[in-house]
Amino acid sequence: MPLQPIESPKCPVCGKSVYAAEERLAGGYVYHKNCFKCSVCNKSLDSTNCAEHDREIFCKLCHGRKYGPKGYGFGSGAGTLSSDNGVHFQNGNELPVRNGARLEPRAIARAPEGEGCPRCGGYVYAAEQMLARGRSWHKECFKCGTCKKGLDSILCCEAPDKNIYCKGCYAKQFGPKGYGYGQGGGALQSDCYANDEGAPQMRAAIEVDRIRARPGEGCPRCGGAVFAAEQKLSKGREWHKKCYNCKDCHKTLDSINASDGPDGDVYCRTCYGKKWGPHGYGFACGSGFLQTDGLTEDQISSSRPFINPDTTSIKAPEGEGCPRCGGAVFAAEQQLSKGKMWHRKCYNCTDCHRPLDSVLACDGPDGDIYCKACYGKHFGPKGFGYGHAPTLVSTTGESTIQFPDGRPLTGQRSSGGCPRCGFAVFAAEQMISKSRIWHKRCFYCSDCRKSLDSTNLNDGPDGDIYCRSCYSRNFGPKGVGYGLGAGALTTF
Repeated sequence: MPLQPIESPKCPVCGKSVYAAEERLAGGYVYHKNCFKCSVCNKSLDSTNCAEHDREIFCKLCHGRKYGPKGYGFGSGAGTLSSDNGVHFQNGNELPVRNGARLEPRAIARAPEGEGCPRCGGYVYAAEQMLARGRSWHKECFKCGTCKKGLDSILCCEAPDKNIYCKGCYAKQFGPKGYGYGQGGGALQSDCYANDEGAPQMRAAIEVDRIRARPGEGCPRCGGAVFAAEQKLSKGREWHKKCYNCKDCHKTLDSINASDGPDGDVYCRTCYGKKWGPHGYGFACGSGFLQTDGLTEDQISSSRPFINPDTTSIKAPEGEGCPRCGGAVFAAEQQLSKGKMWHRKCYNCTDCHRPLDSVLACDGPDGDIYCKACYGKHFGPKGFGYGHAPTLVSTTGESTIQFPDGRPLTGQRSSGGCPRCGFAVFAAEQMISKSRIWHKRCFYCSDCRKSLDSTNLNDGPDGDIYCRSCYSRNFGPKGVGYGLGAGALTTF
């Protein structure tokens, strides 16, 4: 018996046999891997982006352009107007097609009046129900009554006409009308609802302040009954939410910015400060602002208790109070200096009255306190180079230069002393050079008197010390290129 080859399925694109190692399935047909491309744009396809129609395969974008819905808002993008001739819609009896599949009409089982879906009247089963206004809707019927937009529990708005709308359509039909409402801020909408033509009649909101409460139990401002949904609490009293505002400026208040006034009403912080707070220079709208709102000093004094802030009027026993004013010093205001306690406002310089602290304060020998500058003027060293400027300070008219050269006048001179003055050198002021000990005040250049240190010191062959310039001038090389500058010929 001759061998019969197994018949392999044919690829709809090229017509050749397709084997198992290279087959791709779509719409019940088998394609080669290389032939599994979009018929329009030749894009390679897979199971996620493939769409089949009449043995042709397309990507989802090309399938939508060729067989999807046409018109404004469809096609390549929103705002694209397709000029399709509608050949595939010529037969009015043809069933609608979605993604290549024909949609069969569904028979709806009618429910008794008032029990089914409010839009189509059919039974609503648990797997597809959507709830609104206490009634069950089909999921596909749960759309805006105007624009047919799909809704959910967030977007749905229940209207007075017993229908459901999206938020935009609900605002257009039942929202406020006039300048600033409608399509956008500043748009003046003049449709039938603005003039109450054909608009459904809606019940007005109930003014709860018309429901009077018993005396002393209602809202303190309007006297109406206060219900739990709108109550605001302040000082044990219940207010309407719309009445809970400042009595003067009518600013809406909350638990943070509300202030209870002595007259039993509520104010914002600004109005409370103007009416009941401190008055005068430095208060109210800002520091340095003098408020003149018509209140006299007697009215201000009678509206708040008097507190004397001057603690210096409380005298302490002799030698125990503030050294300056003699008043008692309490812990909240004490400042310590040399074992004595001062008032904070008394803790300033005796001369310039500058406020002091633990860093700036200097205790004078007269028992008072000074700032550093005033202390230096009174008790510091006098003479040229001291004080605020290098001036000669003389408070009595006599010369203050008692020691012109700053060297000791008494004591024994010795060979082991300072090489310059010959007096003994102590450890606190010694400077060392070439195994010799100098006074700090004597440690300067022998020629120009410039102060020296370990970085600019030069020991001369004559046993004295010099700065670098004077050392080069006295003991350095001479000739062209040396001395005071390059190219200068020094002849000395």
